[in-house]
Amino acid sequence: MAPARPTRSRSGALCRQLLLTLTILTFTCDACRKVILHVPSQLDAEKFVGRVNLKECFQSANLIHSSDPDFQILEDGSVYTTNAVLLSSEERSFTILLYDTENQEEKKILVLLQHQTKVLKKRHSKEKVLRRAKRRWAPIPCSMLENSLGPFPLFLQQIQSDTAQNYTIYYSIRGPGVDREPKNLFYVERDTGNLYCTRAVDREEYDSFELIAFATTPDGYTPELPLPLVIRIEDENDNYPIFTETTYVFTVSENCRVGSTVGQVCATDKDEPDTMHTRLKYSIIEQLPAYPTLFSMHPTTGVITTSSSQLDREVIDKYQLKIKVQDMDGQYFGLHTTSTCIINIGDVNDNLPTFTRTSYVTSVEENTVDVEILRVTVEDKDLMNTANWRANYTILKGNENGNFKIVTDPKTNEGVLCVVKPLNYEERPQVNLQIGVVNEAPYSKEASSRSVMSTATVTVNVKNQDEGPECSPAVQTVQIKENVPAGTKSNGYKAYDPETRSSSGIRYKKLTDPKGWVTVDENEGSITIFRSLDREAESVRGGIYNITVLASDKDGRTCTGTLGIILEDVNDNGPVIPKRTVVICKTVMSSADIVAVDPDGPMNGPPFDFSLDSDADSDIERKWRLTKINDTAARLFFQEDLPFGTYRVPVRVTDRHGLSFISPLNVMLCDCVTENDCTLRTDARTGHGVVRLGKWAILAILLGIALLFCILFTLVCGGTGTAKQPKVFPDDLAQQNLIVSNTEAPGDDKICSTNGFTAHTVGSSAQGICGTLGSGAKNGGQETIEMVKGGHQTLESCRGAGHHHTLDSCRGGHVDMDNCRYTYSEWHSFTQPRLGEKLHLCKQNEDHVPSQDYVLTYSYEGRGSPAGSVGCCSEKQEEDGLDFLNNLGAKFTTLAETCMKR
Repeated sequence: MAPARPTRSRSGALCRQLLLTLTILTFTCDACRKVILHVPSQLDAEKFVGRVNLKECFQSANLIHSSDPDFQILEDGSVYTTNAVLLSSEERSFTILLYDTENQEEKKILVLLQHQTKVLKKRHSKEKVLRRAKRRWAPIPCSMLENSLGPFPLFLQQIQSDTAQNYTIYYSIRGPGVDREPKNLFYVERDTGNLYCTRAVDREEYDSFELIAFATTPDGYTPELPLPLVIRIEDENDNYPIFTETTYVFTVSENCRVGSTVGQVCATDKDEPDTMHTRLKYSIIEQLPAYPTLFSMHPTTGVITTSSSQLDREVIDKYQLKIKVQDMDGQYFGLHTTSTCIINIGDVNDNLPTFTRTSYVTSVEENTVDVEILRVTVEDKDLMNTANWRANYTILKGNENGNFKIVTDPKTNEGVLCVVKPLNYEERPQVNLQIGVVNEAPYSKEASSRSVMSTATVTVNVKNQDEGPECSPAVQTVQIKENVPAGTKSNGYKAYDPETRSSSGIRYKKLTDPKGWVTVDENEGSITIFRSLDREAESVRGGIYNITVLASDKDGRTCTGTLGIILEDVNDNGPVIPKRTVVICKTVMSSADIVAVDPDGPMNGPPFDFSLDSDADSDIERKWRLTKINDTAARLFFQEDLPFGTYRVPVRVTDRHGLSFISPLNVMLCDCVTENDCTLRTDARTGHGVVRLGKWAILAILLGIALLFCILFTLVCGGTGTAKQPKVFPDDLAQQNLIVSNTEAPGDDKICSTNGFTAHTVGSSAQGICGTLGSGAKNGGQETIEMVKGGHQTLESCRGAGHHHTLDSCRGGHVDMDNCRYTYSEWHSFTQPRLGEKLHLCKQNEDHVPSQDYVLTYSYEGRGSPAGSVGCCSEKQEEDGLDFLNNLGAKFTTLAETCMKR
């Protein structure tokens, strides 16, 4: 960056120009490139002059230096003035020195500045020479600086056509900036082809113009093709970079590491991209509070990071930065803007909560519950109402019985100590607790640096109360044998005064006694047997009979306890057989199993002995026999072939101590398979009973009757519908034919109707097509023709008068033929018009014109034949009989003989 120099004297300027000229003459011979820039006669300081492509000489140069101190060269080749420059002469030049320190290589670029008036003179002077030389009608590179100060119209370029040597050429242009918006910005002189700009142009609005140049003769002839002409607008650094936001707000956690990212700022510049005009550099101008410096900014990306780890929210919770962005890569003459960045310091749990006191003393009355007895407070420097500030209290020692709990008041963050289980002064008159506190959020620093929990001690003094009687334990027991005589006394329930540990002065009262077996002494609480105790009663569970006792003192304070009377078992119940009815299915079994139970306890129960009681009947042992299965069961057998019936068999069961009980059994000998069959049937084989039908049997009978009615109704309706069905001729009756069967031997007694027609004579015998027609009774010689639709069917002959004729399918099916039987007159009246229509159509061709070749001459069938040649078909209408077959003429004699037997 060249420093600004004071204005030199005129003589110093001449010396400087002389030295510059000598330098140009020295370096011109070895310059790698020569660049000509057209500039106005006067240039202001820090003014953009033009751009030089440095990469054509050097891909990368470490040092870029200008031989003229009035000009500065940037990295992208942009040329700027460092001082105000006045071109006294028409031309000025300087050299750009490029040096690569790594390769020790140096190159030079010669920059020639020409005044625009000299350019015009040179171009006019060359016009005559160009007219003599051949020129090209081709695109010419053209550019102009945005926001140019003129003078306007500003000459830009000259277009020429080679045809101007032979013709008078008029030049014209079209396109944006001429006849399209922005209109009248450019124009061309018709005769010379000089292109001018009429006013300044903003590159941010129009970065280039694509014009079309035309060369025409006065008479409209176009000797040249339209010429594309692009005018590029050179950028000037006339736009300030602008931050995307007026104020940036970021948050960073306290105590974060050096280099932690705070945020990123961004700015935009409307100037031409990828140039020095848009190369931005960010920086921090000011920090509040200023000390210590905690933040830094990357000059290219705008990322703000921490430069110190001393951020402490509890000291300063907010910082404000004034930031700047400057183009021209941050050089002093670049344009810049500023913005504000506010950085909030986020809280972390770096401060432990601490109790305001190390010890507390409180008191509570005994036997109270769900009461608040103490509030403790803590201090925490972290941000209020956050997890880093909210406290969690806990009881560390002294609460082994669970009498206390401590919770946090969400509004004040205090610890509230409560009693949740009553205290007993007689047991513990004083309780010492140790409590601790931590935050909801985990502590952020190392735990080894200091304790992560603050603790305090709480002394709770229990106040004594004048209490009523205490029923402790709540359930007391006494042991009494069952069946003791009434009036027997025993110990009862005892309550005591917790103050004196004595039972004196306490009165007792019975609250519940399910069977009313005992009474309770009012002063001592002892019990007296009022009724006989039975261990086997329903209200006794597990051998224990429970009563409830109320104890009260002189002040009326009471407590309630339960007295459990344990009843000792006495062998007062003999074993019995619960199932008194026994069924023996005599056909499949000869015995039955019986089981006995004893209501007494196991010591007075099994093993049992089973025996037959023969005192009532001496024949019991002859008819029945018992065998023991196990300690509680036996098997009963019948020993004689007893008849079916019910028998009474008394069985004696004796327990281990000799106490017995006779259970009379009703034994049923039954002719059955299972016991249910015997108990549900009514049969004389058991001697008594009633026959009963189950509901499912009755339902099955009703359904069977309903099914029979449905079948009968279906048969009746079906027969009626068949009798009333009218006779209908088959639709394809006219298409039926008689086909001669070349049967060489007699066939079955069936007539196969191969194509639908079968004729037979009632009461006569005839030879059929495929077999023989059996003879039948004559019934007036009525002749009928049966017309059957469909093939492969046979007509079975029914021998005997009045038999029903049916058509059996050759495949085994049976079809009723009553509805398909018609007289000859009916058949003739139906087929005659249809056959005539068919024959008439057969005589015509496709165009419905009579065909000439329809009547065909049949060949001679041999000498001696009674029939001549067969021509057209003819038939005779007769009402009854088949005698018309004899009068059909010689043509149908053979056919008639084939169809029927004379």
